[in-house]
Amino acid sequence: MAVLSSRMESIARKMQNTLFRTARSGILNTAHDFSCVILMADCRLLAAAESLPIHTLIGPDLMCEAVKRHHPVLRRGDCFLHNSPYEGNSHAADYNLIVPVVDDAGILRFFVLAKAHQADCGNARPSTYLADVADVYEEGALIFSATKVQADYQDNNDIIRMCMARIRVPEQWWGDHLASLGAVRIGERGLLELGREVGWDTLDAYAEAWFDYSERKMDQAIRRLPSGRATVETAHDPFPGLPDGIPIKAVVEVDAEAGRITVDLRDNPDCQPSGLNLTEGTSVSAAMVGIFNGIMDHGVPANAGSFRRLEIKVRENCCVGIPRHPASCSVATTNLADRVTNPVQRAIALIAPGFGMAETGPIMPPGIGVISGRDPRNHDEPFVNQVHLAISGGAGTPASDGFLSIIHAGNAGLCRVDCIEVDELHHPIIVISRRLVPDTEGAGEYRGALAIHGEFGPIDGCTMRVLYTMDGTINAAAGAAGGLGGAPSQAFKRETDGTLTPLPACHGLTLRPGERVVSYSAAGGGYGRPFERDPERVLRDVAEGWVSAERAQAVYGVVISGDAGSGVMAIDQERTRALRVQS
Repeated sequence: MAVLSSRMESIARKMQNTLFRTARSGILNTAHDFSCVILMADCRLLAAAESLPIHTLIGPDLMCEAVKRHHPVLRRGDCFLHNSPYEGNSHAADYNLIVPVVDDAGILRFFVLAKAHQADCGNARPSTYLADVADVYEEGALIFSATKVQADYQDNNDIIRMCMARIRVPEQWWGDHLASLGAVRIGERGLLELGREVGWDTLDAYAEAWFDYSERKMDQAIRRLPSGRATVETAHDPFPGLPDGIPIKAVVEVDAEAGRITVDLRDNPDCQPSGLNLTEGTSVSAAMVGIFNGIMDHGVPANAGSFRRLEIKVRENCCVGIPRHPASCSVATTNLADRVTNPVQRAIALIAPGFGMAETGPIMPPGIGVISGRDPRNHDEPFVNQVHLAISGGAGTPASDGFLSIIHAGNAGLCRVDCIEVDELHHPIIVISRRLVPDTEGAGEYRGALAIHGEFGPIDGCTMRVLYTMDGTINAAAGAAGGLGGAPSQAFKRETDGTLTPLPACHGLTLRPGERVVSYSAAGGGYGRPFERDPERVLRDVAEGWVSAERAQAVYGVVISGDAGSGVMAIDQERTRALRVQS
C-alpha cells in the first residue's frame, strides 16, 4: 500500500511539474496557483500531491460527477474543460481539464484533473475575479460545463476559437491551456502504465486499503481531542453593495468517542449580490481546511477516506453553501472561504486547548492584485496577470509561529510569493519596495506572521490598471487561546509628489508613470498569552527588527537591554521576571 501510494503521488507530482515548467502566465509559473489530482472512477479523491486544499479537498469529485452526468459514455482520448461554479468548481477563473483514464478493455478506471488559475477568463474587466458585481452576468466570465475539448486526442477547435476570441491575452491562455493539457495527459499515461504493470484489480484493492487507512488515521487524530461544541462568528468587511459586510458563523462539534467532526454552516446569509459567494466545493473545502489545520496531525492523508469522518453541513442559496445561478462566485477561493476556515480552526482551539489555530490574515490587498494594461516593451501587447508580491498573514499555532509566506488560509502556503525580478521581466512593472512591517504581528505564546509592505507601479511610458478586493481593513485576524489579533490590511496610492491617498477596500485604480500603489497585507493572529512566550523567542524577534524593544516589554513582558545597532542585546532576566509576575 505504501509503495503504490508513493507511485500515485509521484504521478500527481509529474502532472504538477509539467504544468509548472511549461505554463506561460506568472500566476502559474511563478505563483504556482494550480493543482493536479487523481480520482477513482466513482469520483473519490485518491491523490493530490502538493495541490492547494481550497482547490481539491471537495470539488474535483463534484466536477468529475458532472462529466459522467453529461457524458455517460467516456472513451480514451476524451478531455473536458470545466469551470462552472454551479457544478463543483471554485471560481470561474479556475479552468479544469479532466481526462477519463480508460483501460485497454474500454473500462473507466480513474480520472486525472488539472486545475489552473487563469490570468484572464473573459471577465467584464481585466481581472480573474470581480467582487463588486451583482451576478454572473455582470461578472462576464466564460462558463464551461463539462465541455469536450478533445475527442480521440484531437482538439475541438470551436472551443479553442471561442476562448482565443474572448480572452484578452489569447497567446498566453493558449500556452497555459497546453500546459494543463500536457499535465493531464502525463497523468493518464502514468496511470495506464501503472495499471498494466501491477494490474487493475491490484490498484482497486490498494485504493480501498488506502482509504481505510486514511479513515483510521483521521479517527485516531480526532480521538486525541476532547468532545465539545463551539460557535465562532466573524464577518467579512463592508464591500460595494454590502454596506454591513457579511457576517459568518461556524458551529463546530467534535465527537471524540465516535471519531467525528461536524461543521454546520447553514445559519448564514443567503447568496449576496456580490462576487464573494462561495461554491459548494469551496464552502466544504474551506471548512475541511480548518479541520485539518486544527487537529495538528500532519500524518492524516487528505483523501476520500479521511473525509468519511467529517461532515460539513451546507444549504442551497447560502453565501457559504451551494449557490444558485446566477449568483456570482468570482472570488470563491479566498475572501469568504477564509472567513469559514478561520472560525473553524479557532473553534477547535476553544474546544481543545493545545489544538486549533489563531486566524490567518484576511487576503487580497493590492500586493496580490491583478495588473493589466499594454506593454510598451512588447509592441504594446496587452498584459493581464495576478501578482503575489506582498502578502503574508500566517496564524500562530500551539507549536509554531505564523507561516510568513502562507498567502492565505485556503492554499496552506503552497502558492508562492513572486520573485520581484521575474515579475519585472514578465510585465512593465517596477517594484519599489517589499519588506516586513515591525510590530504588526498578532502577539501570543506563538505569534502570528507580520504584515508585509509592498509598493509598485508602472514603468515609464506605461499606464497600469490594478484591481484588488481587500478584506481585513476592519475585521482583522483574531487570536486564539489568549493570543492577540494581527494588524489590519491597508492600501494607498502614492501620488507623483510623494503624498499618500487612502484607497477603498475594493477598488480598481489606474496608475500612470510615477504613481505607485502601496499595500499592507493583514498580519496573522497569535496563539496563547503573549506573556507566556519564550523570552528567547522575543529576543530573536527584537534582534531581527520584527518587534521593537518597547513592544517586547509592553506586550510580551520581556525587558531587552542593549540595542540592535550595537549588536549586543540581552534579556534583563530580573526585570522580566518581575514584570511577568505582576501580570
